[in-house]
Amino acid sequence: MAQDLKSNLERALPDLRGTLTAGQQLSELTWFRVGGPAEVLFRPADEADLAYFLKNTEPALPVHVIGLGSNSLVRDGGIDGVVIRMARGFSGVTVEPGNRLRVGTGVPDVKVARAAAEAGITGLAFYRGIPGCIGGALKMNAGAHGTETKDCLIEARAVDRAGNVHTVSLADMGLTYRHSSVPDDWIFTEALYQGTPGDPATIQAEMAAVAEYRETHQPTRERTGGSTFKNPPGESAWKLVDAAGLRGFRVGGACVSEKHCNFLINDQDATAEDIETLGETIRKRVKATSGITLEWEIKRIGKPLPGRPTGEALAQ
Repeated sequence: MAQDLKSNLERALPDLRGTLTAGQQLSELTWFRVGGPAEVLFRPADEADLAYFLKNTEPALPVHVIGLGSNSLVRDGGIDGVVIRMARGFSGVTVEPGNRLRVGTGVPDVKVARAAAEAGITGLAFYRGIPGCIGGALKMNAGAHGTETKDCLIEARAVDRAGNVHTVSLADMGLTYRHSSVPDDWIFTEALYQGTPGDPATIQAEMAAVAEYRETHQPTRERTGGSTFKNPPGESAWKLVDAAGLRGFRVGGACVSEKHCNFLINDQDATAEDIETLGETIRKRVKATSGITLEWEIKRIGKPLPGRPTGEALAQ
């Protein structure tokens, strides 16, 4: 089936320059190291190649996007249709006049922080503490240490499902806490950032402090997806999880981090279902103890194994 879809796409898209892979195991591409296969994985060569693909495929063809896979939980049954991986073709970083930085959305956040520091541009050091890449940062207005993407973004480029390329201003993106109002099926390809002049050594020191904080307070060396739940208004998700007595709590091969209760860890060959069950059990017990319903920050995508439930039905 996967090979059939790949062959059909190759026939329909003779000028495609990117690569198509049938049955790619997504567990190899996500930080949790779990999940089933993509029916077909597409790595676009560049923005024009991505637009060509989207313009010349049937709108009914399911399309999903991943970057570095840091904020994604792919379910054990995998993902039907095409998974687009924004990587090598979107890895450019260019310093522009006026303390601006133009960045491809496959660039890791940490690389953006480093590039800005080397150029003496302040305002982007917070990206040193965020896993993942710029595409995800745009989608969720990623932030850390009191600064968010919206605080330094000028505009972004995106391709819609029909293959049209858009330049979207900051005002039109509707960025709020871990949210963008840009249509879900638009795929970001590039971002333009504005900083201010600064001393590279001072910026490097700020980044080092961010890195030290992250190393001290977060399980950075584990198989994890980053922060699991959004912070409710006026609350900290980790404190709610801790207050519910769930620090170190385990389901199968997955557990709540002892270091930071808003991180789930695959430490014993967990399945995606183990991790999702753990998350849903946390949500159920936090609701019972605090009255607050935690909202997932990690994106759960794909289908379960045949006959298996997803979502709240997994809660223990």
